[in-house]
Amino acid sequence: MTGPHPAVAAVRRAVRNLLSGCPELPAIDVALSGGADSLALTEAAVFTGRRLGLGVRALVVDHGLQADSARVAAEAAQIARKLGVDAAEVLTVRVTGPGGPEAAARNARYAALRAHHRGIVLLGHTRDDQAETVLLGLGRGSGPRSIAGMRAVDLPWGRPLLDLPRTTTRDACRALGLSPWEDPHNTDPRYTRVRLRTEVLPLLEDVLGGGVSAALARTAAQLREDAEALDGLAADFLARHEKPGIGPLSPLPASLRRRILRNWLVAHGARDLTDAHLRSVDALVGDWRGQGGVWLPGGLVVTRTHGTLAVNTPETRGD
Repeated sequence: MTGPHPAVAAVRRAVRNLLSGCPELPAIDVALSGGADSLALTEAAVFTGRRLGLGVRALVVDHGLQADSARVAAEAAQIARKLGVDAAEVLTVRVTGPGGPEAAARNARYAALRAHHRGIVLLGHTRDDQAETVLLGLGRGSGPRSIAGMRAVDLPWGRPLLDLPRTTTRDACRALGLSPWEDPHNTDPRYTRVRLRTEVLPLLEDVLGGGVSAALARTAAQLREDAEALDGLAADFLARHEKPGIGPLSPLPASLRRRILRNWLVAHGARDLTDAHLRSVDALVGDWRGQGGVWLPGGLVVTRTHGTLAVNTPETRGD
């Protein structure tokens, strides 16, 4: 008696391993686009969910960016039902906002999934997606948090396929007799990720002799471990100090200081913080010359008074 195709088994195993580390899950949702990654993921989620006694639902986001998007979404939902999900829902969104069409679509998609999820939401990001994310972070100088890539578990999100190449999900679909939808946006060179996928990564693979995507994914994993260690030290510091006073902060390494300051600022409502923002706030500690306050997105201002940092909001300033 033979088992499933090796690619099918690999995807199922990846889903089982991730879910086994997430106890007390009420249900499983799968973000389904109709592409190979999410189709293979949906089949594996149904297979694993049945064995864990968990319901599985497919959530299909219709971005409305193409003339036939409603049809594509409906067909993806129908395939999910044939694969055995308990339910398949199409979520229609409006793609608006800053950052270009890629960022706006991503923000709309995540907002819809977050608003409708029941438990963990499984996303079909593969090792290749992780490599692209690391390269984007490197090219933009986004710092170690961005280069650390995507986490496998960042509830409500779960990414079980981060250790598998995209070829595995395509092989799994062929073995299962599934015909994935090919999103035309995935071959449109106007999008940065598409050029990374079709031009930059193949060139790096050729120049460096292969294995680049796997190496980038390993780099992301190593940086994530370092980032989690720094996050733990920062949380411990803030638990022991009501405010990040200058005296206790000054002796700390700059990287840890900035991690503490970032967590403190986020707790006070700061959003979209860049490395430049954090370095400016850190200069109030490590390079104090009597400078004025640091303005942050959302109208927040960080000031230093008598050796103590304070966050002033428009409300506290009386604006």
